[in-house]
Amino acid sequence: MSTKWGWARFGDFLHPNSRPYTLGAEEDANLVGMRLYGAGPFHRELKPAMQIAKKTHFVIKLGDIIYNKLFAWKGTFGIVPRGLDGMFVSDKFPTYELDRERVDENWLRWYFRCPVLWEEARTMSTGSAALSKLTLNPPKFLLLTMPLPPLDEQRRIVARVEALSAKIEEARSLRAQAAEGVRGFVASLHVKMAGTRVRRLEQFLELFEEQERVQIGGSYPQVGVRGFGQGLFERSPVEAAHTTYAAFNRLYAGAVVLSQVKGWEGAIAVCPSSLAGRYASPEYRTFRCISGEAEPEYVAPLFASPWFWSRLSDLTRGVGARRERVRPELFLRMEIPMPRIEDQRRALPLLDNLGNVAKCQAETAPELDALLPSILDRAFKGEL
Repeated sequence: MSTKWGWARFGDFLHPNSRPYTLGAEEDANLVGMRLYGAGPFHRELKPAMQIAKKTHFVIKLGDIIYNKLFAWKGTFGIVPRGLDGMFVSDKFPTYELDRERVDENWLRWYFRCPVLWEEARTMSTGSAALSKLTLNPPKFLLLTMPLPPLDEQRRIVARVEALSAKIEEARSLRAQAAEGVRGFVASLHVKMAGTRVRRLEQFLELFEEQERVQIGGSYPQVGVRGFGQGLFERSPVEAAHTTYAAFNRLYAGAVVLSQVKGWEGAIAVCPSSLAGRYASPEYRTFRCISGEAEPEYVAPLFASPWFWSRLSDLTRGVGARRERVRPELFLRMEIPMPRIEDQRRALPLLDNLGNVAKCQAETAPELDALLPSILDRAFKGEL
């Protein structure tokens, strides 16, 4: 990145301010972690004293500059907010005092979100990223660089960046509201068309799996199912020798693919023709629509709606990793309102139009994601 102001080293405006603290034998600790890509510190957990083996920790204070040595190359930089004042970190999280007569903290906060900084941290780190040991130690942290205009100019540009960032977030919010509106309309349309006609899923879906044994040493295109109705996605080909599974389900267009682990979280989708012939691991169970009872194009947006996930969630018990799996027999016993096949077919043109709206919304997401990095790049080049 070229800049018209020149570069300053972090050591020119950051000064170590370590505050070692020895926890008492019965003293619990509020521990802080760091989010990736400049998202800053967060309260990780209140850890009971009996689970803390190493009692030496470090106190952090409001306004401290903090980073994680092990993941600096992934942007683990931030500024301590008021809510974390007085909490603890390990020696993996060095802290510094900012010279606020030279640097506006919001200027630094935004710079922490710049990929150019993460890349500089990567080149200065030592160790192996593959083993999560790519470490940026404090002496090299202070050698990182940042564009440094006069303080008034920093504040002017920060105000501009924050105004533009607010507009981006507003656009994200409107897009999310529109997507939620489409899904809500699909659910209300479904319920209205079904009326009092209630069916078990087994009356219009049946378990149908075409399993194939994968040859050792070969490779195969594999798919997964994203949660929250985001559909199927294609994974990179996986070497068969790297998996313990012997057989995989071969998908076909129109197959209903259910994640037994995350189905209750919206990980259920209908396979499009573009992914037909790919494989799904045994974690995913596949069903087909019974002819004359259900159309795949009709049930696809239904399964992508929160209305359906909430009902599926009611079938399973537990929380987190201990939550019960969505077994096929349990799934097929689920009851929902279901319109007749002729009503489903009449609704297909409208659902197709709604799908096009949702597709357009999805296509804007990468554009919105690219806006802020582009704005920051221009900001720190002095082009805002």
